[in-house]
Amino acid sequence: MPHARLTRARALALLAGVAGLSFCARHTRSGIGIGSKNFSEELLLGEMYARLLEHAGYSVERKLNLGGTNIAMASILRGEIDLYPEYTGTALLTQLKLAPMHDRAAVFRTVQAHYESQYGLMWLQPAPMNDTQALATTALTAQRFGLHTLSDCARLAPQLRLGAVPEFTDRPDGLPGLQEAYGGFRFATITLIDIGLKYTALLDGKVDVVVAFGTDGQIDADHLVVLTDDKHFFPPYQVAPVVRRDALARYPGIPAALNPLAPHLTDDVMRRLNWRVDGQHEEPADVAADFLARIGLVPSAS
Repeated sequence: MPHARLTRARALALLAGVAGLSFCARHTRSGIGIGSKNFSEELLLGEMYARLLEHAGYSVERKLNLGGTNIAMASILRGEIDLYPEYTGTALLTQLKLAPMHDRAAVFRTVQAHYESQYGLMWLQPAPMNDTQALATTALTAQRFGLHTLSDCARLAPQLRLGAVPEFTDRPDGLPGLQEAYGGFRFATITLIDIGLKYTALLDGKVDVVVAFGTDGQIDADHLVVLTDDKHFFPPYQVAPVVRRDALARYPGIPAALNPLAPHLTDDVMRRLNWRVDGQHEEPADVAADFLARIGLVPSAS
């Protein structure tokens, strides 16, 4: 969930015209509008949703790679898209600005209820995958320091160099929250690293620990060790389609087309799919089509 974010002022400006634009946007588009955010996992999921709906007989309009959470949310509220993949933790913290919660079912019920009542948006079935924030290190560093859990990391932090994406040092579910929940976490140094370069910095030995996301493809590809969140601090980030209520009224077959995908999207599966895009440089559309055919949800193209 490498989620790009706008400033609060810009986000509010994007949302300001929602009511006036939604009717016009809905009625100048043909078919079901499918959006996504601007990173590999979202592109994969958006393409899967599109292909499943096409297989169900619907016409779709792809509006993938929109940007970060605020842009995707503004687009769906304006009616420029009908659905996009969203994460429960992102909805809870970034959009609803509620306190962190750690029980998967409770988080889902909370975001489901608030999105319906506040925005007229419906959550379909969430996948078991959890693209939560995490801390990761190399197997060699884990062995050298005896580093396996976040409690270990909290205690050993003065000997460790952290590589973090910028927002991690400020978010309540980032470093400040870890320091409050675990104590410690006073690293020898903290280097702010672009999200696309964090694993390179780790493997090159420039940092000892990096901020990771649970379904990053590099975790398996580079045999990294994800530190166990032994106090269950990080909230869950399950993914599900978020759909406009009026779109469900116009296209009642959307849930039946999309919900069968959810059980197949585990952490291991998403890591492999993400790595095909990020590490092997395959096109998201090709990876999505191949995966859906392999699990039998759409026919093979060959």
